Formats: sequence, C-alpha cells, structure tokens
Amino acid sequence: MLFLHRSAPMLHFYKLSSSPKLLLSQLRRTHSFISAPSLSSSFPRSSTSPAVSTAADRGGVETFFADEGVSWTALGLSDTISQALSNAGFNRPSLVQAESIPSILSGKDSIIAAETGSGKTHSYLVPLIHKLSAASGGAGFKPSREVSLVLCPNVLLCEQVVRMANGLRDGNGDPLIKVAAVCGRQGWPVYQPDILVSTPAALLNNIEPKKQRKMSFLRGVKYVVFDEADMLLCGSFQNQVIRLINMFRHDEKLLSWTGQPTADNASELDLESLPQDALEQDEEAQDDSSPADDEEIESLSEEEELEETNEADGSVQKRGWRRVLRPYDRSKQYIFVAATLPANGKRTAGAVLKRMFPEANWVSGSYLHRHNPRLERKWFEVTVDSQVDALIEAVKHGAESETSGDDDVSRTMVFANTVEAVEAVAKILERAGIECYRYHKDASLEERAGMIDDFREKGGIFVCTDAAARGVDIPNISHVIQADFATSAVDFLHRVGRTGRAGQHGIVTSLFTESNRDLVSAIREAEELGRPVETAFSRKRGFRNKLKKRGKLQLMSQ
Repeated sequence: MLFLHRSAPMLHFYKLSSSPKLLLSQLRRTHSFISAPSLSSSFPRSSTSPAVSTAADRGGVETFFADEGVSWTALGLSDTISQALSNAGFNRPSLVQAESIPSILSGKDSIIAAETGSGKTHSYLVPLIHKLSAASGGAGFKPSREVSLVLCPNVLLCEQVVRMANGLRDGNGDPLIKVAAVCGRQGWPVYQPDILVSTPAALLNNIEPKKQRKMSFLRGVKYVVFDEADMLLCGSFQNQVIRLINMFRHDEKLLSWTGQPTADNASELDLESLPQDALEQDEEAQDDSSPADDEEIESLSEEEELEETNEADGSVQKRGWRRVLRPYDRSKQYIFVAATLPANGKRTAGAVLKRMFPEANWVSGSYLHRHNPRLERKWFEVTVDSQVDALIEAVKHGAESETSGDDDVSRTMVFANTVEAVEAVAKILERAGIECYRYHKDASLEERAGMIDDFREKGGIFVCTDAAARGVDIPNISHVIQADFATSAVDFLHRVGRTGRAGQHGIVTSLFTESNRDLVSAIREAEELGRPVETAFSRKRGFRNKLKKRGKLQLMSQ
C-alpha cells in the first residue's frame, strides 16, 4: 500500500514531476512489466505498447451470447417473459443464462459459478419469475402464492436485485411480479411479495422474534437464492446462512413427515406423528448459535443409536452412534450464485456446497477464475518516485479512451486497498485537477447509493475500495485501474470484472511494485496458459518467503 504510506510526499513530488504528456513514453521505456526477465520469452515485446496484454484470437467464437438460434422461449420461458426481456433490451440470452435457466426450471438445486458480467442475476430471476407466475390464456400473468427468497450480503446488492426484477414489465408497463426488500431501514412488507430480497441478518431479525411470522414464512418460501454465495458461506455470514438452511430443511422435514399438503398456517400441522428425536435435534440445530462445524455443514442430518441382536442368546448389544440420513421429500429449491467459487480446501465455499448439496446441478462459466479475452491488460511496475505520475497518466488515458457501450460517457474505476489509500489517491487526483468520487465503508449507505447513481448516470472517475468490486452492476465501465494491487485472487477477479461486462470490451491497468512482481508474473503466466488465476495467488506465501530470504541475504552482505 505505497499510496497510503507515501501520500504526503507523493503530493509534494507531483508538483516537481515531469510533464504528464511525456510520462507514458517514460513508463513504456522504464516501467514496463514486459521487461521482467522471467517472462521475456512468454510475452513478446510490442513496438507500440509493450505493456499491453491483448486478447487471444478466438477465431470469431462468441464469448458472451448464446448461439443465435437460442431464444428465451426455446429455453422454456413464456411468451410474456420473453417479451418483457426484449422490451428491457435483452434480446438474446447469454451463454450462462442459456445453461442456468433450464437447470432452474427443472426444479433441481443449482449452483451457478460464472465470471463477473456474465448475466447471473437474470439467470436466476427470469426462471423464478416464470415459476412464480402462471400464464392464463389471454388473461395475462397471475402470480402464485409461493415466495422466492433472495439473500445478498449487503443492502446495495439487495436494492440492485429489486431494481433488476422490477425492470421486467408487462405490456402495460407494470412489473411482472411484486418484489420487496427487507434490509437497511426497510422493514417487513405490509403485502406478500412474490420475491423477497434480504440480507441474512435482516431476515433473522424480522422473523425470529415473531414465531407465527417465522413459521408461515418458512412454509411459504419455495425457492431460496444465495447471491454472492462465496461470501455468504464464509466468514461472518456463515453462521447466519447455515442457521437459515437449517430452518428451511426443518420445514421440509415437517411437511414430508406429516404427509400433509402445504398449509397457510404452519402451526396447524399435526406434529404428534413426527419422529420426536429427529424433531428435537432439528430444533437444537436451529437454536445453536455456535460456529458451524464440518458435521453440521455436511448433511444437517440426524444421529441414531444402532442396536444389534445376538442370535445365540437374544441379547441386544449397542454399537454406538453414527451419523445416518433420515429420508424426507424435498419441497424447496436452493440456488447458489457466485462469480468466484474456490473449491480447494475443506472449508472453501465450493467444497462446502459439494458436501451440503451433492446432487445439485453445476453451471460453470467459460472464464470462471480465468482471463476474459474481451479485456485488454496493461501492467506497469512503479516505484515510490514514479507511482503518482503513473496513476495520473492512467486516469487521464482512461478518460480519453473509447467509451464502453451505447452511451458517450466515460467511466473509470480506480481501486485501492484501504479507506486511507482511497483518500490519498483521491487527493492526488484532485491536486492534478481531476474530480472524482470517493467510495468506501466510511461513507453512509445513502451517500454510497447516491454516488453509484451519479456515476452510473454521469460517468467520471470512481475511486473505491473492494466494497464496490463485488456484485454492484454499473454498466459501460470502460477502464479499471488498480492503484493498489489486489491482495487476493477473489478481489483481483472481481475488480477486473467491473469492465468488459455483458459482451463488451474493456481495459484493465494494474500498477504494481517490486514486492508484487513475482505474484504478477504468476498471474500473467496463468492467464497466458488458461489456468485459474487463484493458482497464482496460492503461491503468494512462497513469494513472501522468497522476499524474506532475499532480505536476510542483503542484511548479511552489509
């Protein structure tokens, strides 16, 4: 985080630096990453722009849209939904949508793991709207009594999902279904929506204090979506999400074991016929607030004591406890969506899903964790003395570059690793006469929402932390700049995925220092060979050890 530690000296240095007009040629000559000896044979020099990684020639193969013969109706959607999609500007499904929609319509649990900007939100919204609604001849669309729940990690993503769902409208201009958000300052809806969007904490806070609401809500939910599933299944969200899955599976068991049809009021169910040991254990699982362990994650099933009868004397011998599955009929569908879903390691989100939902359909994007050929990459190694000029030149180049999409507004996102670094970068740009937004966690939700709306409408320079890297859909971003290099594969992939979305092209400029050099080399090598980018970051510890060893040798030689 050079920008944080050197913010004040950098501002002073900028006043004394050479003219920005001369800077690009200097960067190409002295700071081009291509000059690194380790990659000189893998990445040939270019006489015009040696620091640019161009997209590989794919021979005209489409990288975003499905084949022209694949229509919305061909995927199993109604004419009403197909027309609503067309009216919203979605004339053709994407590759990911063409695979995801039939999977969700089949009723099976589905896991959609695809690169950013591949159309994942509509991949689950569209089939859910179809399932939640019934075409009735010429009478139009009639929503069902069933409810779909969409869980997101933060308020902004919840509001974005609501906006995208409301964007699908019928011939009269009315939304196809009712959507409501329960998050932030928005409490429980006064009417029953078809789709409820919430964060895990907000949902628990609204249903747990009121038992009747909790029981009727759990019974009414038929489809559960986990958007940004890798975040929801790890870290601070995991306990809340596992708790909710326990609740939903408990309701499925109640319905299955009683043999009764869906009731409007879950409290009316006859519980006397249920296996009481299983019921008690399920309730204990719901009430447990301790961190989720591997056994709880694996199957959320019951335990029972096994007995064996001795044929010789008829005595009964107990063989101890083991985990077994009690069968029950499924009545809910679970859908997990993520742009990054690592599966290496027992506790990663991908590994957890494989254990919890072994029968789920997996839909993987062509460029999941890999280099998107629609992105043009630029790499500049910088020092304390050159980083300010490199940043300013990159921002100015982005503002002057071709816009992305149909509008003529230029949009550039500049990423830094901390709030302090964002403030330092913003001050540098403002001293250079470049106006910019500042987006980070210290800004209020209202301020952040306003900045995103302004940036979406007016364009400009958006300086931000990784809070803006995940899930937030801002169309037509032409340029992404890493002022601070990403510290993880997940952050790297989400940052670069802010541009080149929905079949468009984009530019990614990465500034890095000597300490990042080995990591950047590994990333470039992985991209060139078509390997997942996270394999490069998995070697980061080895890079650190190498740097420590290099530092010790230097001290010994002094």
